[in-house]
Amino acid sequence: MAQVYLSLGSNLGNRVGFLERAQAAFQKAFHQVRFSEIYETEPVDYLDQPWFLNQVVELGTELSPLELLNWSKTLENQMGRVYTFPKGPRTLDVDILTYDDIILNTPTLCVPHPRLAARKHVLVPLAELNPNLKIQTVGQTVSEVLETVKDSSRVYRYAQK
Repeated sequence: MAQVYLSLGSNLGNRVGFLERAQAAFQKAFHQVRFSEIYETEPVDYLDQPWFLNQVVELGTELSPLELLNWSKTLENQMGRVYTFPKGPRTLDVDILTYDDIILNTPTLCVPHPRLAARKHVLVPLAELNPNLKIQTVGQTVSEVLETVKDSSRVYRYAQK
């Protein structure tokens, strides 16, 4: 069984509700599921959009990386995700961060996620679950990368209102 880390993000509509529905789907479909706290995060790349709620999920799966990608895209579609433009607003975004210790680079999927080591909104919740996880493409642990990440976007633990 593969150990996998995925990021979840939402910045449209009922952000908490979308994350809760995603959590339920992951718990139903996979083994050994754990979630980080939820973080409210400033957008990166495309800035003219609402702030995100982000979370990382750890799970065990028998699915291959591409099967997991397809499962994740189906979940996004079930949550009403509409692909308008890259980095744009979304009801739910699911990204595969790591899949065991493999490195995969295909036109469809890159693992570890190509921007994992540069994104504080993913590194902070990932460090909460596994600070000693080695990011194979950079040869450092999550906590080591987080200490030197250049991303200055703001990341706050989310306090439900």
